[in-house]
Amino acid sequence: MPKGPFLPSEFVPTKFSTAQDKADFGNTFLHLIESEWARTAFSKSFYNRLSMCFSHIAHYDAAGFYETWFTSDADRLSFLRHTLAWPCWGDPEYTFCDVERAIQQEIRKRNYLARYELRAAEAVRSREMETLKRLETKYRTVASRQLDEGPDCSAPSSPAPEVAQSTRLPVQASLF
Repeated sequence: MPKGPFLPSEFVPTKFSTAQDKADFGNTFLHLIESEWARTAFSKSFYNRLSMCFSHIAHYDAAGFYETWFTSDADRLSFLRHTLAWPCWGDPEYTFCDVERAIQQEIRKRNYLARYELRAAEAVRSREMETLKRLETKYRTVASRQLDEGPDCSAPSSPAPEVAQSTRLPVQASLF
């Protein structure tokens, strides 16, 4: 029973890799995505092959590659876009271009790109909502205190110290 959708019969062996090696690489690639990019699914042998596919370059080490591409949804989205944009140059007798094409087809079929676009957008939205809450907590309380005091209050009508206007001075008066 195969560990994924790719079978050795779908690929052409190269001088240094068997058709089984190509199928294993493709299945490991998809397993990495399905495992939610688990660090344990990113083995050294997989990194060695991946760093030679899809126009990737080897990073200093596997940890650097993993940190670059797989630690956030935005990074994962970039990785998927990079993978899908690669034109898969070469001849299957000499390269893994046949596996690259098969992986691209499977990524499209499983709709990973749309999933990670949504995840990345939600991550941005969450960060922005946290920023909004923080800023509202900081600035809305000043405005609401002023509204609560109202015009009938005996409080001075000068603005709160946090929002006092300052005189703007030029940073540099002359260049000469």
